[in-house]
Amino acid sequence: MTAQQPASPPVAGDAFCAIVDWGTSSFRLWLVARDGQVIGERRSHEGMMHCSQTGFEPVLSAHLQALAAPAKLPVLICGMAGAKQGWKEASYLATPTALGELSDHAVSVSSALGDVRILPGLAQRDVDAPDVMRGEETQLLGVSRRMQTGLVCMPGTHSKWVLLETGEVRGFATFMTGELFAVISKHSILSHAVDDARPDGEHPAFVRAVDAALGNPGMAFGQLFSVRAAQLLGFEDKSDGAAHLSGLLIGAEISAIKQRYGTGQGVTLVASGSLTALYESALVRAGFSIATVDADECVRTGLFEAALKLWG
Repeated sequence: MTAQQPASPPVAGDAFCAIVDWGTSSFRLWLVARDGQVIGERRSHEGMMHCSQTGFEPVLSAHLQALAAPAKLPVLICGMAGAKQGWKEASYLATPTALGELSDHAVSVSSALGDVRILPGLAQRDVDAPDVMRGEETQLLGVSRRMQTGLVCMPGTHSKWVLLETGEVRGFATFMTGELFAVISKHSILSHAVDDARPDGEHPAFVRAVDAALGNPGMAFGQLFSVRAAQLLGFEDKSDGAAHLSGLLIGAEISAIKQRYGTGQGVTLVASGSLTALYESALVRAGFSIATVDADECVRTGLFEAALKLWG
């Protein structure tokens, strides 16, 4: 009896398509086989802002060539490449939106590379709560493979909170938490009180600040100066500044969501990197039950699901 030889790992020539998450300042590409297995991966800082100067097609072509991708391989893109300032605008779909229909509205790009398409973003056309997202909708498609109904938190520069019902985006809200942290810590008086430390969710200054924001949401922004004052008066060190500021901003964000939805339903946290532990800690302190999923995995899953519907 002859022993079976292990299957050879897939190579670039086995690729079913390329899937791309193209952000404002980042680029991520995966070559995937028909079963969803990742064959190759590329990452860079060649986001929309970079490509507005250099062009989008040369960047995509260079990364495909670096992975020895087959010629004319289909490419599906999500994110800021579909913005007005991007490669080609992929108009927003109005909520409520069924996530499974995203690929039906993918926009084709005229390209020498072959069949290149860009997924649309989502728009909440509500005069009292206007909002948009681009890229996160594809992560949500990946999330919907796990859960169809519930509250989703997607932290980042612009955190998104999304209500899903049976695979539809019923509504969402954007919090500029990450951007506020960057602006305040670099361009305000608090720049003297915040260093480049990356706090974890158990840092005492972070925990105290989260509890303060949750206990008195109306005062969260009134307490920002306390980040500097606590150091001037000897209660904290500069190494505590990032934790203190993060706690106030994240606590205020979660407090607003708690006020709107209560804590009766759990939260699916779609995150990666250092933000994961911060949001896990703050959400638990606010009384939410949480399930954490990796943000990279979700966007990759969502892109692959949409690609299968287009070309499978």
